[in-house]
Parts: sequence; C-alpha cells; structure tokens
Amino acid sequence: MRDSGDGLRDLYQEVIFDHNRNPRNFHVMEDASDHANGFNHLCGDQLTVFVKVADGVVQDVSFIGHGCAISKASASLMTEAVRGMPVDEVEALFENIHAMLTEAHPDCDLGKLEALSGVREFPSRVKCATLAWHTLHNAITHAGDMAVTE
Repeated sequence: MRDSGDGLRDLYQEVIFDHNRNPRNFHVMEDASDHANGFNHLCGDQLTVFVKVADGVVQDVSFIGHGCAISKASASLMTEAVRGMPVDEVEALFENIHAMLTEAHPDCDLGKLEALSGVREFPSRVKCATLAWHTLHNAITHAGDMAVTE
C-alpha cells in the first residue's frame, strides 16, 4: 500500500515536469518596465526575468533562459503566481517561498508553488529553485546587479 505522501510527492513531481517541458510565460517581453538577469554559479542556470509594473502591481511577467528542470519550472510557476499581485505581496511571497525551501513551511497556502517544497530535501537544488525569485526581486526593485544565488 502506498503512503498518501507518495501520491502528493508524485503530483508535485508531475507539476515540476510539466512546467519544465512546457514553461509558461517563456518569452521576451518587449514592453517590460524592467528586467533583470540571474545566474546560478553552482549548475550554470541563466535567466532573464521581464516585468511590467504599473501602479505598484505586477501587470505582466515573463522569462527566458536555460537551466535545470527545477530552475525552469520554478520560473514558470513564479510567473503564473505573481501576475496581478501588488509588489509588496510579491516580496512577501518570495520570503514565504524561501522559508519553505530552507527552513520550515510557512503558515500560508502557496497553491501550485507547493510543488517546489520537495527541493528542500536536496539542499544543493535550493539555489536552482530560488534563482528566478531573486531575479524577479532585482527586476521589481530596480537593482542593477546580476541576481546570484550565492
């Protein structure tokens, strides 16, 4: 008999595989209000996140780049999650994602982003999962530096 945790783990893995194979919002945004580049020195993931912010709200977000399945899936899931969110809520979500991956699970519903929780079992992959989030942070705060996961 399978543990119900196995079924949830399988579902999360399928979400990661799906977003890696068919990344959402994977394109250059020509009318972005800002963008930022990110690089994970550990495994070579590179991406650019484009964002259109108006009146303190993320109106649109996309990304391009290459990297491992977790990096690409995390970026894809992120773009779906933050579209339409106020910038301060995006920053709070980033903190909750980071906590889920490195500490304890936050007391909030993260929806599909929960699929990333399995990465916590593989500390070397946490940087893959957080790269897009660090890069988005740099884009919405107009930080000029390359986002890195060091």
